[in-house]
Amino acid sequence: MLRTHTCGELSDKDVAVKVELCGWVNTRRDHGGVIFIDLRDKFGMTQVVFNPDKQDIFKEAEHLRREDCIKIIGVVRKRMEGMENPNLKTGAIEVFTDTLIIFSKSEVPPFEIDDRVEPSEEIRLKYRYLDLRRPIMQERLMFRHKVAMTARAYFDKNMFTEVETPLLVRATPEGARDYIVPSRVNPGKFYALPQSPQLYKQILMVAGMDRYYQMPRCLRDEDLRADRQPEHTQIDLEMSFVTAQDIQTFVEGLYKYIVKEVKGFELKEKFPVFTYKEVMDKYGIDKPDIRFGLELTNITEIVKDCGFQVFTQVASTGGMIKCINPHSEFSRNELDSLISFIQQNGGKGMAYAKVKAGKLESNIAKYFSDEVQAKIIEMAGAPEGSTLLFIADSEKKCNELCALLRTELAKRLDLINPKELKFLWVVDFPLYEWNEEENRWEPCHHMFTSPKKEHIDFLEKDPGMVLGDLFDVVLNGTEIGSGSIRISNPELQKRVMKVIGLDEAKAQEKFGFLLDAYKYGGPPHGGMGLGFDRLVALLLGLNDIREVIAFPKNKNAQCPMDGSPSDVDPEQLKETHIKVNVAKKA
Repeated sequence: MLRTHTCGELSDKDVAVKVELCGWVNTRRDHGGVIFIDLRDKFGMTQVVFNPDKQDIFKEAEHLRREDCIKIIGVVRKRMEGMENPNLKTGAIEVFTDTLIIFSKSEVPPFEIDDRVEPSEEIRLKYRYLDLRRPIMQERLMFRHKVAMTARAYFDKNMFTEVETPLLVRATPEGARDYIVPSRVNPGKFYALPQSPQLYKQILMVAGMDRYYQMPRCLRDEDLRADRQPEHTQIDLEMSFVTAQDIQTFVEGLYKYIVKEVKGFELKEKFPVFTYKEVMDKYGIDKPDIRFGLELTNITEIVKDCGFQVFTQVASTGGMIKCINPHSEFSRNELDSLISFIQQNGGKGMAYAKVKAGKLESNIAKYFSDEVQAKIIEMAGAPEGSTLLFIADSEKKCNELCALLRTELAKRLDLINPKELKFLWVVDFPLYEWNEEENRWEPCHHMFTSPKKEHIDFLEKDPGMVLGDLFDVVLNGTEIGSGSIRISNPELQKRVMKVIGLDEAKAQEKFGFLLDAYKYGGPPHGGMGLGFDRLVALLLGLNDIREVIAFPKNKNAQCPMDGSPSDVDPEQLKETHIKVNVAKKA
């Protein structure tokens, strides 16, 4: 080793010890002819001292700059009384340097390697190797590593086998667009990069692996946002001879174990379980944040015949009217600001009414009878002086706006404890959802999910009535995992596929290798894909998964550091039998 210690481990117990340290120059200070340098590595910082009596190395130290990569050899000494740095792990000592070795000099960095100074996102991604030198980024990656190792330990304790599945696979319709890879040795043929290991982990159950897991890279060509990247990491698992409850119990134990090991506290309460219908009714979204209340109240039936035209028209066309009780009073400016918020998110507007003397007070109150007003106040649990907020729109849009409004109110009213972790399960999702643009049914999650046994008869008669044996796990308003009991009967799988437009011939063409596998005694099984990047980010109190990924892409799915995606040499295209014909921009 080129060093005897790291820059984060020396203490007053090491006084008089000769040490060798390597790292980067964090800061350089010249105090009265004595040069002080804070030497930084992944593990911390140590102050090293250059005295002028060592003229040869002192002259070299005078020319050291930030981010020069160096090695020093010297003796540990206790800092003078009153000069200790209690904020530094090594703050009780310093190293008096006898030898200086400069590995490499640094140009002036495009930004300071300092947690207190954060450059723009594009600069951070372009010079990611410098951004990752910042202590906060190194801490995040080390935290990520600890979460991964903790998860692996839990799987190992529970008799799971880690199995790697292919990265070059057959293109199959799984929801998002595939990234495709041309085959040089099979002209005109393409591999796809896996959106998930879904089919392979099911086949592993047919193969008798019983309990499988891995932490695969999943690649999806989809629009990006804070919690989505072209490539992300999952904790993937599959189990044979289990029920949905068995899988949920295991995953709940996994999360509790991770939180205890990496955060240092126990989650003792069982994760609450909600049906899909319950969360949509109460929160307007299938991934609610339950760190705060602000539940929604559906008043459609109460006001459908009132004289307020906006409400009656929405109700008569199958829409929905919901109200939310923030248990607070708002000024006119605050209400106008909330109305603007709704309009910015695609809503037509927001009505409101204050509770005064047991009645509603607003410009719409005159349309409601005393009985209707009393019912609304009772259902919303609205105390005297509070303000009720109303959204009326199509069912889908009403829920979407109410969910956004609920979160916005929680932020404005400071109802969210950022240190709190609130997990929950959502079960009984519809197996199918209707795609209005394409005028067809499509899977709510994926087409390998088993329908509830009692709903199988509805598959062809009324697909919208069918509930799937599937379940999501949610943390602080973010879905971090999705799973289901799989279809292990090939005939049932064909029926499920037929509803979404895959007849038997197409099903065999696309998924024949899976359907064939089940002809040879496939066991009942199920599993989950858990979002690893999202979990790490949320445990750190972050919303952007790019902060816990070493080399993420920007919002255009580009890497400013290496310039990908890039043009390919014409010879490479020729070898893979591809001709590029990109329309020129006007």
